[in-house]
Amino acid sequence: MGLLGPKAPLERAGQFIELLRITVAILILIHGVYRLAAGLVVPFGIWLDSLGFPYGYGWAMAVTLYELVGPALMLTRRWTSLAALGHAAILTLGMILVHLPAGWFVVGGGRNGMEYSVLLIVALLGIAWAYWPARHSA
Repeated sequence: MGLLGPKAPLERAGQFIELLRITVAILILIHGVYRLAAGLVVPFGIWLDSLGFPYGYGWAMAVTLYELVGPALMLTRRWTSLAALGHAAILTLGMILVHLPAGWFVVGGGRNGMEYSVLLIVALLGIAWAYWPARHSA
């Protein structure tokens, strides 16, 4: 049917999920590329060490590499759900360690708060749910 037919809302919803997947993947990819290009992996590792994480540099490099590989998987629709869930876990830990102590607002009513992290985590969980493989019974 036409644009206003019964399938239109479902088609638009599918198109929106595609747009969301691509946008979120690019946002995360930019984060990892910037950290790597700006030489910020070592300071990130030192910060993790200061919080008591063993092998802070190793964790910092692992997160950075995940921010490069995970979005590439999401952009190519390969293991999209698992990549999204991994990013949601990383962002949840980052939100707890960095943004939660700063409050809710990123700007305006505060600074460096957790509202953007919450939005990204919910988007990643939605992407994981939308792309979760269907079970086929034999």
